[in-house]
Amino acid sequence: MWHSLRAFLDHPLIGPVVAAVPDPAEASAALGPVDPRVQLVTGGSTRQASVRAALGALPDVDLILVHDAARPFAGRILIDAVIEGARRHGAAVPGVPVPDTVKRLARSRGLVDTTMPREDLVLAQTPQGFRADLLRRAHDAAERAAIEGPDDAMLVERLGEPVAVVPGHRLNIKITSPEDWGLAEAILRSGSGGAHRG
Repeated sequence: MWHSLRAFLDHPLIGPVVAAVPDPAEASAALGPVDPRVQLVTGGSTRQASVRAALGALPDVDLILVHDAARPFAGRILIDAVIEGARRHGAAVPGVPVPDTVKRLARSRGLVDTTMPREDLVLAQTPQGFRADLLRRAHDAAERAAIEGPDDAMLVERLGEPVAVVPGHRLNIKITSPEDWGLAEAILRSGSGGAHRG
């Protein structure tokens, strides 16, 4: 989380930062003294509920970036691209090309249903950027419809609003398994984690 926070606090265009965590007191003790721009709030039982909690604590701003703390290697170039994409289109997500062939399964049979054209696919990353009013409207609509989306961009897509894709970065990994910890440590040791920071 410290690495994720640092990427944004080091960026000249970032103002207030709200981090949704399971226990703000525990997170504060683990992080130690943090920049006064950072406010820790109690997150929800889902990712979407945590984002809503953070939105509730965020002051009036024009653009909002939503980022997963599990992605500690977002850098200046990536953040710049997301901000610019959100300014121009209202919403923007970083995406990287899918390197492998993707097959959709027929779940009931455990067999391949179809092979997806990977040139039409990207792997979505964070930070995702939005006009503040658009993101708040998307969350309000999802709450009314009891929709739980995999990311904030999907909630905006539901409104029929465009979401731009900007170039992501392969080192912007998401730590979700023990193997990912090893990869993240290797990236840090090699110094590559800062290579795309700009």
